[in-house]
Amino acid sequence: MPADLVLLSARLLDPGSGTLLPHTALAARDGRISFLGDDRDARALAGPGSTVVELRGAVVTAGLTDGHLHPVSGAERTMGVDLSGCRDLDAVRTALAAAARELRPGAWLRGWGLDPNAFGTAPVGNAALGAVLEGVPALIDLFDAHSALASERALESAGIDGPRRFGQGSEIVCDAGGRPTGLLLEDAACALVEAVAPRPTEAEVRARTTEVLRGMAAAGLTGGHAMDANGDSLAVYAALEAGDELPLRLRIAPWCRPEADDDAVAELIRLQGTGGVLWRVAGVKLFMDGTIDNGTAWLETPDCHGESAHAYWSDPQRYTQVVGALHRAGVPTATHAIGDAAVRHVLDSVEKARAEAAGVVTHRVEHIETVPDDTVGRFAPLGVAASMQPTHCCEFTRADHTDNWSRRLGEERAGRAFRCRDLWEAGARVVLGSDWPVAPYPPLQVMAGARHRRPADLSLPPHGPDQALSALRALQGMTVNAAWAAGEEDRAGRLAVGCRADLTVLAEDPLAVPDTELAGLPVLLTVVGGRVTHRGAEV
Repeated sequence: MPADLVLLSARLLDPGSGTLLPHTALAARDGRISFLGDDRDARALAGPGSTVVELRGAVVTAGLTDGHLHPVSGAERTMGVDLSGCRDLDAVRTALAAAARELRPGAWLRGWGLDPNAFGTAPVGNAALGAVLEGVPALIDLFDAHSALASERALESAGIDGPRRFGQGSEIVCDAGGRPTGLLLEDAACALVEAVAPRPTEAEVRARTTEVLRGMAAAGLTGGHAMDANGDSLAVYAALEAGDELPLRLRIAPWCRPEADDDAVAELIRLQGTGGVLWRVAGVKLFMDGTIDNGTAWLETPDCHGESAHAYWSDPQRYTQVVGALHRAGVPTATHAIGDAAVRHVLDSVEKARAEAAGVVTHRVEHIETVPDDTVGRFAPLGVAASMQPTHCCEFTRADHTDNWSRRLGEERAGRAFRCRDLWEAGARVVLGSDWPVAPYPPLQVMAGARHRRPADLSLPPHGPDQALSALRALQGMTVNAAWAAGEEDRAGRLAVGCRADLTVLAEDPLAVPDTELAGLPVLLTVVGGRVTHRGAEV
């Protein structure tokens, strides 16, 4: 049978070895690589219906996979005004004022990407925005997607006039007089205002998700580990695939919240394996803490404000029980754990689960922003993947520790930030991702950040250059290691006959391009299952 796809005149880069293979052509049939060899033999495999692409020396590598992103919920969150480029309060006010002028009377203003560093040393609150949002119902997501800033009118609409108690690590931040400042920390608090704010229609969410996924494919992504199934996410994926509009292969981990009872956990187990051809539920996402920037992380000693002293689960032992139940059912977990105490508790829980039940289940820790030496060495023996987002370090922290994250932690803990290299050299499988919409999704930017540890505009010196990854390790973090974490190392993440034909084609060898130029390297072609999902003008 003829091949579905034939790529000619190419350089084939194997991410496992970091070497160029002694071949110039690749063919794919039925979604898998069926041939590696020379151009003449590859041409003979082409038929009338084959897609044949002359690459003129471009580099083909295994498809790039984002190890942590939020496609549908992120698409909805980013439908408001983008504040991610605002570096100070004047810029924030200007952007919000412009958006407010475009609103019809009574309409809500939504925003996203607000960096607490824009507030300087002042507390984050709606008072700092002045009169910009006076009379306007507004809800603005902070960059970390774990907190939001609500205007006075939005608080009134939600009936929020003081503090409340939650069954998870959430908080309505109030001033000394008990009056809400507008800052809402973590899911349960944010949900109070989200419940009264207008939601986009199903068609609007689908259209925006389609736009986002196309952008991801154009950036070279062939897959992603989607870390939520919130709202109608699963229905959106199904509809996109039914309409032949799903350009990425997605592995989806629904959330398990602290309030989940045994029946809810059983339902999460039942969901495993459901999905379509390019998307499926595979794993469960949990949270052990919040974020350092908000004071909701779980640190072994409180931060410099006396915060970040508690787990997200009011009963951490219940978390341990849930992980054990999922492990016994063969369900991999991915746990958000940023602070050192949170990471330690996750590893303790996995160790207990492994001791009580046999079987190979790959668990993960997401983020791992500050950990001591003794914790670094525990990942490899437990077979736990270290899922990290280097651009969080690059974009939101600073080498001189004048940023909010570093000031909260203090010098010692800020000095052990995002220990990608230490974890790798201790034997851990480091998986790289963006956590979009928290940070930009282009995978070359993620890989570049892992290599140079600087913001995308290169305006600041590197933060923790001793933790930078080599060019090969950065590539492996989005190919072979992502496949390993998904239990798919035998069929994905490599260029080999029989592996999935998920491919990223670049203008040059990413291992030879300087760190500071990698993010700008042109993506010429993206292929998922042997089907072209993006084709640049150059090919």
